[in-house]
Amino acid sequence: MSEIQVGDLVIRKSHGGDILFKVTECVQNEDGVEEYVLKGLHLRLLADAPKHDLEPVGAEHLRKAIIDMENSHNENLNRVMKRRGMMREESQFLRGDTGKKYPVFDVPGRVLHIDGDEDYLKMCLKTYQQLRIQAAGVFVDEARQPEQIAKLLEEYRPDIVILTGHDALTGGSKKDFRSLDSYRNSKYFVQSVRIARLFQPSKDDLVIFAGACQSYFEAILEAGANFASSPTRIFIHAYDPVFIAEKVAFTPIHKTVDITDAISASVTGVDGVGGVETRGKFRLGMPKTPY
Repeated sequence: MSEIQVGDLVIRKSHGGDILFKVTECVQNEDGVEEYVLKGLHLRLLADAPKHDLEPVGAEHLRKAIIDMENSHNENLNRVMKRRGMMREESQFLRGDTGKKYPVFDVPGRVLHIDGDEDYLKMCLKTYQQLRIQAAGVFVDEARQPEQIAKLLEEYRPDIVILTGHDALTGGSKKDFRSLDSYRNSKYFVQSVRIARLFQPSKDDLVIFAGACQSYFEAILEAGANFASSPTRIFIHAYDPVFIAEKVAFTPIHKTVDITDAISASVTGVDGVGGVETRGKFRLGMPKTPY
């Protein structure tokens, strides 16, 4: 077996090669055996595995994975833009008391995206730009998000805040799904959401998405989030928070976000993300000037 190094792309043989990982670290476990820390290339998952369980990924495997991801991503973008186009046709003008029509401009909700993974953050910020959403991104390790969230909310004053990164169930076969101790980072997401709700108690004034792969969905919602992962403790995609945020940002303020549509807009769907009824953040303005 070829030497595996930090930065290599690998799959786990014991899991049938179902997920493509990037090696981020080599550590020794309690028995002195070398293990590799792995980060999902497209899924918000941290894992570890011994060397004998890892298989390096060839160029063809990587090429296919990238093509599949880009095709799925482009389908989501096209679906969003088609929906936006229909919305634009319905509200291209506002009619005044005299019957005169006035051209309008869009004011979607503003996003603060706090991510425990710098690579994912860059991917998400590029997607916000493609979706024409004003978004600020800050890379903060999951464990430090509770101590940073209040300061960042004060600085950016967003309509929507995303708290994400990596997570995973731990504890082997004796997992307690109702204990925060069974999750790698869910406790930090819960703490961060609670602090954010102290900053802004209203779920309509500040919309919160929190969680990552296999996160403790119920605890995060109970802490005050509008949307969270992961209802069935499955892995979620790096872009899932972005498409939830987009749906909220472009739903008119006088309407409630259709939960089914919002979750369907995500990559993973209802098994990976869920939430509660939430008012949209989109406003129309007029008149649209020529400048």
